[in-house]
Amino acid sequence: MSDVRPFRALRPRPELAAQVAAPPYDVVSSEEARKLAEGKPYSFLHINKPEIDLPPDVDLYDDRVYAQGASNLRKFMAEGVFFREQEPRFYVYQQKMGNHVQAGVVAAVSVAEYDAGLIKRHELTRKDKEDDRTRHVDELNANDEPVFLTYRQLAAIDALVDQVRAGAPLYDFVAEDGIGHTVWVVPSELAANLQQAFQQVPALYVADGHHRTAAAARVGRERKAKNPQHRGDEPYNYFMAVLFPHNQLQILDYNRVVKDLGGLSPEAFLSKVAEKFRVEKASSGRPEKRHQFGMYLQGQWYRLEAVPGSFREDDPIGSLDVSILQENLLAPVLGITDPRTDKRIDFIGGIRGLSALEQRVAEGWAVAFALYPTSLEQVMAVADAGLIMPPKSTWFEPKLRSGLLVRTLDTW
Repeated sequence: MSDVRPFRALRPRPELAAQVAAPPYDVVSSEEARKLAEGKPYSFLHINKPEIDLPPDVDLYDDRVYAQGASNLRKFMAEGVFFREQEPRFYVYQQKMGNHVQAGVVAAVSVAEYDAGLIKRHELTRKDKEDDRTRHVDELNANDEPVFLTYRQLAAIDALVDQVRAGAPLYDFVAEDGIGHTVWVVPSELAANLQQAFQQVPALYVADGHHRTAAAARVGRERKAKNPQHRGDEPYNYFMAVLFPHNQLQILDYNRVVKDLGGLSPEAFLSKVAEKFRVEKASSGRPEKRHQFGMYLQGQWYRLEAVPGSFREDDPIGSLDVSILQENLLAPVLGITDPRTDKRIDFIGGIRGLSALEQRVAEGWAVAFALYPTSLEQVMAVADAGLIMPPKSTWFEPKLRSGLLVRTLDTW
């Protein structure tokens, strides 16, 4: 079962929602956030990227950054930008990107279930980023950005979500990137049914937001340890998430560029690649199926296809295209043994298109690789097996907007 609960959200006044809503903290740099928030006093970037209100030379992990975020949240509340929902509520959050539509339930989910492995992860976290988010959540005393979770689709939940979407929304706007965002409050008479329906969901999966999830769980454990009267139902035992059915989500390709050919000439490099891949020139770099790759070298696209027997199809990790490329080309041919730390490799989300790969090569990078997107079924298979995917395996689009709903850790 999945324990999901309604909560009394802090949320913007309807006429301010579009002005408040902002990109997540981890998809824009501090410099980009400063530009996006310029002249926009109600932008949520003042809360999830509070360094923008401090001098540019202040370190991102300086005490003043966390204090500024908490101060800005209090200011939004005091000035009436945010108001408190009168009673605990669930919400439905829908996004529309072109013809793609996805609608999820916003709820508080259980730290205990995360610790027990019932909210499953597929990525590792970096200690510095997890420490940062833990401090941020603790000082804000709030989950200011929801975690992006998924679950295996259930018809009963779909029916309830559709019923909610038939009503009038709280918020409905199109952001500057063309993505539509709509939020509904779940009527009180449907809340119990929704909660019961999620009890039929055996597990939740972290799609995007592993650091936010780990940080929220850490804050919950730390507050539990400090509370001698801990009962288990305190708000800090839960964190805010949007829960989407798996069949609505969209994973894009997550591509690679490499700075040099590891001392090889282009001819020698192609010869090495051909040991594990069938190689042919192509007019396009877009892979058409799993185990097929696009490679851009010296202004020419090539199609690579992994040779049978060069990987194990029954291995949930080894059969991933990111693993095949890493184990059969990036490591043995180009010498990139740790893509997490090697400065010779960079990663480009598929939302930017293959032209971004061509541009990087034109700017001096040696070679680019286009991958076929990882599937949700692969992500869940890896998580179910208790395994961890290689870095930069998934790129989910569209991204959740921050600031539409905030959940404080001392109020149900």
